[in-house]
Amino acid sequence: MSRTETVGLTKRGMLQSSSCNRLMDRSESLKRDSVMSNGGAAKVRGSLERKKSKSFKDAESYPSWLITEAPGSIAAVRREQVAAQQALRKLKIAHYGRSKSTLNNFNSSKVVPLVHPHPHHPQRCSFLTPTSDPVYVAYHDEEWGVPVHDDKTLFELLTLSGAQVGSDWTSTLRKRHDFRKAFMEFEAEAVAKLTEKEMNAISSEYKIEMSKVRGVVENATKIVDIKKNFGSLEKYLWGFVNNKPISTNYKLGHKIPVKTSKSESISKDMVRRGFRFVGPTVVHSFMQAAGLTNDHLLTCYRHLPCTLLTTKP
Repeated sequence: MSRTETVGLTKRGMLQSSSCNRLMDRSESLKRDSVMSNGGAAKVRGSLERKKSKSFKDAESYPSWLITEAPGSIAAVRREQVAAQQALRKLKIAHYGRSKSTLNNFNSSKVVPLVHPHPHHPQRCSFLTPTSDPVYVAYHDEEWGVPVHDDKTLFELLTLSGAQVGSDWTSTLRKRHDFRKAFMEFEAEAVAKLTEKEMNAISSEYKIEMSKVRGVVENATKIVDIKKNFGSLEKYLWGFVNNKPISTNYKLGHKIPVKTSKSESISKDMVRRGFRFVGPTVVHSFMQAAGLTNDHLLTCYRHLPCTLLTTKP
């Protein structure tokens, strides 16, 4: 073999050896990268597992009631939704038959108490207005529709009912004190004994028409007769309604009648007995005043209390 060939072989061997070395180095580098990559992923997985384990341990450290009942939890939100639905259902029941606008304006996130919005200004019968006289308002709130069983008070209310014809209840109620003084606190036996001179004096002093003064005196004499026949004026009058007040259910003020078949029958009997100023309209007004009938509107806050009074013996 020549020297030239030997040198060529040597160079090829050296090249092959260098190439093998480079391949080996590259293989080891890839292995190291793989190991490092796997190690990094393992570290990440280990970190996540440790965090997850820690979160489970932290969760186990809280009591179960705090998870389910704490404000903002799913259970708490659900409870609020249920409460809102129940409130809306109650509101629908309370407003049954009313306009839908009331329900549409309801905010389901708030529970609205079903109370009167103005407790100091209760709803009264529609014939009372914000400009009504306080005397008339007090009469409506305290007396109108309340059953009366005292003979003196019945005589007084019968007299006032007749006196307000051609006038109004407010003016008549303002003179109520004068009527009591003029007619001896409505003691029927004393009024029945008034003389012509005394009647003239009463008419002049208290500015009461003479015809009305005469009517009160004549009614007093008839009441005395009623007491002899029935025992009391109360027994006579309440006998027409079987001792139980009539409770009406009017929703609108213009629906309240000025007279009824009952007031007409009572009027006929009283006229037959010689009473004056006892027409059907006057008698119906008297029945309302004395509580023989409860004509408070259903929307009036006095309707229910007067109705409950009718159940008492």
